[in-house]
Amino acid sequence: MTNQPKHWTLDDIPWDSFDASRVDPEMLKIVKGAALVEHNGGIYGDYLSGVFHDDPEFQQSAYRWAAEEVQHGKALARWAKLADPDFDFEQRFEDFSAKITLPTTSDQSVRGSRCGELVARCMVEVGTSSYYTALREATEEPVLREICRNIARDEIRHYKLFYTHMARYREIERLGVIRRILVGISRISESEDDELAYAYYAANNTGEPYDRKKCVRAYMSRAYGFYRPHHVERGIKLIFQAVGLKPHARLAAWAAKLACLFLNSKSGQRISTAH
Repeated sequence: MTNQPKHWTLDDIPWDSFDASRVDPEMLKIVKGAALVEHNGGIYGDYLSGVFHDDPEFQQSAYRWAAEEVQHGKALARWAKLADPDFDFEQRFEDFSAKITLPTTSDQSVRGSRCGELVARCMVEVGTSSYYTALREATEEPVLREICRNIARDEIRHYKLFYTHMARYREIERLGVIRRILVGISRISESEDDELAYAYYAANNTGEPYDRKKCVRAYMSRAYGFYRPHHVERGIKLIFQAVGLKPHARLAAWAAKLACLFLNSKSGQRISTAH
């Protein structure tokens, strides 16, 4: 068995290179929210371990994945504290984790099958890899660029991990393309659920009551504005691969155009759909 390559640590980040003058205040708001979501990875590890309770190989992978997600949260939180010394990550995370929970004692996936669960995980990893790539390319702050570079690489590796196990369970459960597409659509629709909206609220609120719709708009108007066509096109190809469609088909190109139009509508900015 080959050894796993050494994973990056917080000590590998060049913290001394932090440049406060290059911090984008609007980007800082979504980074704070991302820190909460990533740091909550431990509960997802417990959830996946329950769903795959008789698959020790996958359980081991899930817990290693969860530990890396938690590290992402720690790195983003440390950067956010450099950018805003008043940011109380621990208190904000306590609020967020009390609100956003999962059925960690269940042995059944909320997706209806193990293959469906892994399709959904692939979708998430595609989204986060694209997201952190977009942030890395948009920010001029050198420390955040390095953090996002490391996280984006992790997320694409996580996609490959879940895709490999998904292919195995696809053969076991015989989950067809249509059902996988439906799982994918369902997961995409959850981009407007409470997790991201409440993460944004918990990370940034100054005492005002939680308004989900308002927080969804505030998050999306900032986060989606950093995407560019090549981020979208690459993500669509990986999504098509996960659900069983040809990633280089004409349909993928049209899907990328529609995705750009969706991001335009949510961000209030113009993301060109031309090649």
